[in-house]
Amino acid sequence: MATRTAPTLAILSAILTASVVCTAQSASADLVTYCVGSGGAVTVPNDLFVPEGQSCSLRGTTITGDVRVAAGGNLVVNGGTVNGAVAVAANGYLDATDSRIDGAVTLAAGGFGVFLKNTDTGGVVVQPKGSATVEGFLFAEQGSKVDGAVTAGVGEVSVTDSEVTGGVSTNGAYFTDLHGTFVDGTLSVLNNATGSVVCGSAVQGRATFAGNVGGVQLGPNGGLDSCASGGYFARDVAISNTTGGRTTLDDNVVNGSLTLTANNPVAEVADNNRVRNGIVGDRTGPSAGKADATERTRGTARQRAEDRLAQVGTSVAAKGTARL
Repeated sequence: MATRTAPTLAILSAILTASVVCTAQSASADLVTYCVGSGGAVTVPNDLFVPEGQSCSLRGTTITGDVRVAAGGNLVVNGGTVNGAVAVAANGYLDATDSRIDGAVTLAAGGFGVFLKNTDTGGVVVQPKGSATVEGFLFAEQGSKVDGAVTAGVGEVSVTDSEVTGGVSTNGAYFTDLHGTFVDGTLSVLNNATGSVVCGSAVQGRATFAGNVGGVQLGPNGGLDSCASGGYFARDVAISNTTGGRTTLDDNVVNGSLTLTANNPVAEVADNNRVRNGIVGDRTGPSAGKADATERTRGTARQRAEDRLAQVGTSVAAKGTARL
């Protein structure tokens, strides 16, 4: 009797052990760390989640999975690493400095905004606001790098002293501004409510500006923003159907053709622009006495981000150390 029972027990034991191991692996794969408060230089071996209306501030933290910021939540990362993607829900906020995010960053419809400073990310998507009243924003600056495309359907889009390895495409944004930035793909700015500024930047693909209100400014001496120098466009540039503001081109190199169509008022093109394949369309010289709008504040997103960051600091201090 014993000789027949032993093999049976061994088989049952093996099955039970395998079941426990599989269950443990499944649980581990689905594990999510909640973050409320502040965290330091530790490694989170799974996904991270910031609950609705809560704030998480991380310094030197490594997250091996994806990150989700729930509605009204805030995530501030300084000197950190995210091996996955970051998804930010409605009224959520992401602020990353001196950090690396290997995956894409997505701001959902109605999201508050994304602020990147000296931070590398995958592609960045700012979704259209839909029925939400909040207009999200994207600010990338001080040596940030987007390893992919930037796509936005709402809000203020500003990329300064940074690099985009893909293209930049906005449709229905508030404005799209590039200062001192390299874009390795195409640039498409459509139907922006207060136009677009491109200064001291290089665009490797075709550049298209269409249906914008408030003006298009390529280079200095325009009506939208201060600008030290013009830009380099490696392919064709097309500007059409601009209304409600000036279209100005000053000190640019266009290594293709420049096409100007149905802009009202007519585009102002300075003599110092160098256009390799010629200019097609109506144009005039620069307007006398109209220089850079050096004192003008371009949008409100930067101030709103600073105010939000101050609120995050207060919330994190009240919550104390997060359980990471």
